[in-house]
Amino acid sequence: MAETEPSLPPAYRLIALDSVDSTNEEAKRRARDGAEDGTLIWAREQTAGKGRGGRVWSSPPGNLYLSLVLRPDCSPAEAAQLSFVAALGLGDAVGSVAPPMVEVRYKWPNDVLFNDRKGAGILLESQLTADGGLEWLVLGCGVNVQHYPREATPAATSLRFEGAPASLDEVAMLEAFGRHFLGWVNRWLEEGFAPIRKRWLTHAKGLGETIEVRLPKETLSGRFADLDAGGALLLELENGQRRQIAAGEVYFA
Repeated sequence: MAETEPSLPPAYRLIALDSVDSTNEEAKRRARDGAEDGTLIWAREQTAGKGRGGRVWSSPPGNLYLSLVLRPDCSPAEAAQLSFVAALGLGDAVGSVAPPMVEVRYKWPNDVLFNDRKGAGILLESQLTADGGLEWLVLGCGVNVQHYPREATPAATSLRFEGAPASLDEVAMLEAFGRHFLGWVNRWLEEGFAPIRKRWLTHAKGLGETIEVRLPKETLSGRFADLDAGGALLLELENGQRRQIAAGEVYFA
């Protein structure tokens, strides 16, 4: 890139690209080639951006697209908690650069909402060792800074649409995320998931309310009661029983 690179803490090793198929795909390629922990792939646009479940992630220039190569010394189940860590990093980053009228809430398991519409998403992909340990993890984040897909369901939005100044760009968003994510990931490494869970729940969308959870073979309805100690959603069914859900799609009434 010809422009000045973002200012990031030294924990990151920035690789800045004008265009790429997908920052997650590029990060996985580099992880397989031995990229160090903290390698950060940032692209101005993606030609084949993706979200959870193989969904297309609209990726025009003007938004933030990044993927981090991480090599935490933990189990794959614990590494999945980094989705919540990233959500807090994104939430605090938005709070530091956007006006106060942008309310940030977290939608389980990996979305960040701006005024109750999807403004950012998180995608984790990993590779395991032969004995089932974690070899590396790629954490991808997309933030709608200037643009958002009008046809998206559920509804999407951007920071610009929600009132952020036109001067707020993807570089400022990247720098803010880099600072705030680092603070939260260090806290996760030092204190575990408990403080992450507590903070996430204070801004959780639908907590205590009736929600619908769509799973591959069934759809459940119940009250969003809590997160368990590992990050699974606890759904209280009509009969009073609690169902632990590790992955699924949540819809609100």
